Amino acid sequence: MQPAGPWQELAPAKINLTLHIRGRRADGYHELESLVAFADLADTLCLQPDAPLALDVTGPTARGAGPLEDNLVLKAVEALVRRAPGIRLGAFKLTKQLPVAAGIGGGSSDAAAALRLLARLNGLPLHDLAVVEAARAVGADVPVCLEAQARLMRGAGEKLGRPLTLPPLLAVLVNPGRPLSTEAVFRRLGLAKGQMLETGAHVDLDAAIDLHTLIAVLAGARNDLQPAAVEVEPVIAEVIEAMRAQEGCQIARMSGSGATCFALFGTLSQTFDAVRNLRRKRSRWWVQPAILGGRPNRT
Repeated sequence: MQPAGPWQELAPAKINLTLHIRGRRADGYHELESLVAFADLADTLCLQPDAPLALDVTGPTARGAGPLEDNLVLKAVEALVRRAPGIRLGAFKLTKQLPVAAGIGGGSSDAAAALRLLARLNGLPLHDLAVVEAARAVGADVPVCLEAQARLMRGAGEKLGRPLTLPPLLAVLVNPGRPLSTEAVFRRLGLAKGQMLETGAHVDLDAAIDLHTLIAVLAGARNDLQPAAVEVEPVIAEVIEAMRAQEGCQIARMSGSGATCFALFGTLSQTFDAVRNLRRKRSRWWVQPAILGGRPNRT
């Protein structure tokens, strides 16, 4: 028998370890390639099955989440109902822990968590066409967040590679507290419709990649949106410089369209030393240790 609820899903932060822009398609969408991983930091979404449809948003970053009618959780519900009329619904409670408009897919991950909860409630597999199409309809990052496993995403986010088993990455995530519009960053990129780029080699990963090889691959990659994001919000350059100054920092770059940046470290002590140093010097920044890989288990 299915439990009466409430049910709960974690909506983990999505980290773009790499983000290569291949150009802009004739339909206006940007063609990209990105190696995505997920952090052990997450929002939490609860569902009370069969209660009247509603959404309550609380938590430390709830104020930045915007009006309810724009929330991607409700948009995901609406998208699934259009494709699967008559499904069971319920009341949602979202606890926001992740910064908003931060380049770590918080809203997209929340939407994906809603689809996972409704799929469970209605006995639908995540690969059900209605669920997949609903994810695509809500936003470019929602499909990769649906299963929240490390993988390569291509196209405008709709082409997903096979799940990857990456070695755990010790990371520090930093957001300077400045929301950054994805639209503004892509606009600053300045690509015309139909303009394609020659941007070098594709990221190529073996199924059983080891940590040393992965770091080497990441070091040879980049985030092509980072220069444009720095032009829109110069504090991002300050964040990356501060992270690179920490002992043991192997890689520091922006995630997604910003403004959250990540740095990778070799040991736990280096990771936590970096967290302490950054919090002491930049008390207004959001600074968190994280392990990057797949999504945490639901609870």
